[in-house]
Amino acid sequence: MVSILRATAGCYPAQTRVRSRVMIALAAVLIGLVVLVWSADRFVSGAAATAWHFNVPPLLIGMVIIGFGTSAPEMVVSAIASSQGNPGLALGNAYGSNITNIALILGVTALLSPLAVHSQILRKELPVLLAVTALAAWQVADGVITHVEAFVLLGVFVLLMSWTIYQGLRGPADTLATEVRAEHESAENMALGRALFWLFFGLVLLVAASRLLVWGAVLIAQSLGVSDLVIGLTIVAVGTSLPELASSVIAARKGESDIALGNVIGSNLFNTLAVVGIAGGIAEITVPPEVLGRDVLSMGALALLLCVMGYRRRGQGRINRVEGALLILCFVAYTCWVLLTSAA
Repeated sequence: MVSILRATAGCYPAQTRVRSRVMIALAAVLIGLVVLVWSADRFVSGAAATAWHFNVPPLLIGMVIIGFGTSAPEMVVSAIASSQGNPGLALGNAYGSNITNIALILGVTALLSPLAVHSQILRKELPVLLAVTALAAWQVADGVITHVEAFVLLGVFVLLMSWTIYQGLRGPADTLATEVRAEHESAENMALGRALFWLFFGLVLLVAASRLLVWGAVLIAQSLGVSDLVIGLTIVAVGTSLPELASSVIAARKGESDIALGNVIGSNLFNTLAVVGIAGGIAEITVPPEVLGRDVLSMGALALLLCVMGYRRRGQGRINRVEGALLILCFVAYTCWVLLTSAA
């Protein structure tokens, strides 16, 4: 009995230390996420306003500058995680954000306001998203993303962005360009000096918040004995996707469905190609076997479902409230799947 009591008593200090570490890490993650989302918004505003001052076309602002800006959290977090020896967190952040974008963000957005797909550019990019997801599956099938494969991803990203911009600028006026101009009309009134300040100050805060977030996420994983991949797929993925959630919901409430859907498609292409490419370029990524059969499979199934919704009706696609609820249920089921398999 005495030995049992001593053993039990000896556990309390260790349990207290673990609990304290987790609480500190959670605080770091929450503070990092709040600053990350705010700084990303400031960065996008400054970048868009700067672009307006230099007469950049609205379509280019929407597809490149705003697209890069809303995906900046994933990019910076994954780059820092990979450079600090946590490539699993980088990969989980990218793939988890893709699943969050389609299942949670589009689901919540469609539940609040059904989404209609008018833009021909977006309808062309839906099959591209499916093809890029297939490329990701092929790369992770052998259990590692090498430096060469990472540079292939970056090369495909550059070619894809160049083709999309070319198609958008040479064709007739597209609804996406009109909606971007209406959504960011206030950026035209921002002084150039103020725009440059928010551009650089937002970027500095973005990097600092990302470092804090990565530190907290790694500490949580170490304290709870789970892999950094799981933390990346869940907490970090949802947190870094908050800018897309905010912008998509606001755009949908204003009737700007193409911006809401464009945010998700652009972010997923950016995550799969650029974010994973940058992380893999910094350090080769060892891919656990469950990533292909669980995460990439879910990512591909959701991309295919999005293609069906975008193309199924003559003239335009549509995501109604029932389908939005279905997407949310898919997100809940996937999250439970991740937690159950990680516990096992």
